[in-house]
Amino acid sequence: MTGRIVSLNTSAKKGVRKKPVKEVVMKTEYGIEGDGHASSEWHRQVSLLALESIKKMQDKGLDVKPGDFAENITTEGIDLPALPVGTQMILGDGVKAEVTQIGKVCHTKCAIYYQAGDCANCHPDIFNIKKKTTVHFSMSRILKSEFCGVCHLKIAFPLDDCGR
Repeated sequence: MTGRIVSLNTSAKKGVRKKPVKEVVMKTEYGIEGDGHASSEWHRQVSLLALESIKKMQDKGLDVKPGDFAENITTEGIDLPALPVGTQMILGDGVKAEVTQIGKVCHTKCAIYYQAGDCANCHPDIFNIKKKTTVHFSMSRILKSEFCGVCHLKIAFPLDDCGR
């Protein structure tokens, strides 16, 4: 699968939209130098989001652009949710990366939440009633990728039931 990088985005702290930048410095087992999410303490140093996902939100009337969902790398032409955990990829000029998690856990209501009105607008496929589950989940199970995600700590879905 081949795609392209359309935007590189960083922010000095967590919880804010990232701003597009011309270049970044990737540090092994750390992430993007100067980015608020970079850390050698966890498995998700860099996040990716497809431009196609951003366009879906724009089609719903949201004023969003690359970086607004706090992704470091905005891609085009790659079905990111279809990549299984463990997928190896080459980014840009030979940076090796591995998919360690699909989706992310929202710990607080983000800026997009307030613009969209609720999580169902941000993640409409997740909030399809047919996909809800009563399976018990915990942060440790989510971090082990047993679930595809939880939005604002309200619901989670087993990997085989999230349509990704």
